[in-house]
Amino acid sequence: MYVSYKDKKYSDFVKTKFIQILRYTRNMILTQEAKDKVVDLIQEPRIAVPDRDIFLRISVQPGGCSGLRYQTYFDYEKLDGDAEHKFDGFSLRLDKMSVPYLEGATLDFVDTIEKQGFVLDNPNAAGSCACGDSFN
Repeated sequence: MYVSYKDKKYSDFVKTKFIQILRYTRNMILTQEAKDKVVDLIQEPRIAVPDRDIFLRISVQPGGCSGLRYQTYFDYEKLDGDAEHKFDGFSLRLDKMSVPYLEGATLDFVDTIEKQGFVLDNPNAAGSCACGDSFN
């Protein structure tokens, strides 16, 4: 994007704010409950891989009755174009195709009598199926 302004200070200000907005929209929000659960899980021997940096990966894949579904899993293979978000104690990675679908989404962890697991609240989802397993 090229912005032409006679006032250089204003042009630099606009460019800086534009970059900050891009950086903000690429971020995901994790609740403290989600962060704590990821840190706990990464430390479990059945998940940890010796001599590998393991991270949480969230991706959007075709599937489900609404067309797209979330995949949340631990991974150790980095892909070209991954968006990486560092948190205290772990990293979150999104593949480049999933980033637009997950901009501004919130990952939470719930542990109730009715449900246990990670839950994604995605402002980009236009709709979802009745069971809530997929979105469009």
